[in-house]
Amino acid sequence: MHCPFCNAADSKVIDSRLAAEGCQIRRRRECTSCGERFTTFESYEVVMPRVIKSNGRNDPFDEAKLRRSLMHALQKRPVTQEQIETVLSDIQAQIRRLGERDVKSRTIGEIVMQALYSLDRVAYVRFASVYQ
Repeated sequence: MHCPFCNAADSKVIDSRLAAEGCQIRRRRECTSCGERFTTFESYEVVMPRVIKSNGRNDPFDEAKLRRSLMHALQKRPVTQEQIETVLSDIQAQIRRLGERDVKSRTIGEIVMQALYSLDRVAYVRFASVYQ
């Protein structure tokens, strides 16, 4: 790791601990050249599968589109933002657990419907009426 102060190539780790609910590692480092201390964070990169549309087109997974769909279905429903974020994370985790490089949009829609059915039946019906 290059030192942000003197740009030397070597530093030593003097402390490591988990951060961000175990999703990151926080490392306290000391430059072996200038002796300055700095902090780095390590986290993993999550790669979502590509989405195969009903017309055969292959698009990257779009979290913003999923969020918009959920927000539209849950509009004016007694659901907190925290519940929405949890459902969004759960849906993405379930898609990743499929272990596929490509996932059909129909499969994603079914996963979303299962999640909404558990969360709010009215939102489930709203999503299903648009989705199918």
